[in-house]
Amino acid sequence: MSLQPFVKWAGGKRQIMNHLLKLKPKKFRHYYEPFVGGGALLLELAPIHATINDSNKELIYVYRCLRNKRLFNKMYALCKEHEEKHSEEYYYQIRNLDRKKTAYAKLPTYVKAARCLYLNKACFNGLFRVNSKGQFNVPFNGKERINCFTEENIQSLHKYFHKRKPVILSKDFQEAVKTAKAGDFVYFDPPYDVVGEQSFTSYTTGGFGKEEQTRLRDVVKELTEKGVLVMASNANTEFIRDLYKDFNIHTIEARRNINSKGDGRGKVEEVIITNY
Repeated sequence: MSLQPFVKWAGGKRQIMNHLLKLKPKKFRHYYEPFVGGGALLLELAPIHATINDSNKELIYVYRCLRNKRLFNKMYALCKEHEEKHSEEYYYQIRNLDRKKTAYAKLPTYVKAARCLYLNKACFNGLFRVNSKGQFNVPFNGKERINCFTEENIQSLHKYFHKRKPVILSKDFQEAVKTAKAGDFVYFDPPYDVVGEQSFTSYTTGGFGKEEQTRLRDVVKELTEKGVLVMASNANTEFIRDLYKDFNIHTIEARRNINSKGDGRGKVEEVIITNY
């Protein structure tokens, strides 16, 4: 069963998957991914036991629908309705649902999940970005027709999540790994350290600055002391290399596929950090 990410996601890991697979632990018990995003590594490994987390609640709604058969069927049907009604006017109608905060909060999980999938496929360059108020603000991509997903993949994803029933959270990354034990494997893929204007960290309203990067490093240290296997991805900056100087740092080449500016796409250096 081949599983692929259901969203195009800034910082997606398909392009460096060969490096991740080479550097992952040979054996582990429970898999944790506290910044799951599109979940490329999760879906490649398809572990029996997993805990996934993301601060982006819209994304987490989709994962929860994939795990629950009743919610999945409702999300699927609504996505098909979005495809049929798709137009520029309809796109902005769906995009602007979160402008009415109180009403939006009361919407069922499957409605928010279907909206997330639709916007990801109908927005400009597949970019998930929110403004300071937490409102999705990416413009229309101009396409006359879109598909919210490919049939085979969405069914395979549902089969996997429904069968394995991973723990699905939306909380602080530190809280998400509290239950990790010796022999478990944690993969951290946080918003990368800022490198000029080309960096992208607007997945949610909170941001992820130097203090958060340092707090993440401290969590890696705590997990290491517990015997947890940790791998982390980040930008190849002096700040990150200094933060993780006590760990193994592997430099790799990657390609940026999502950026609001055309010249922001191309080859860049990243690091993969391991404590084993």
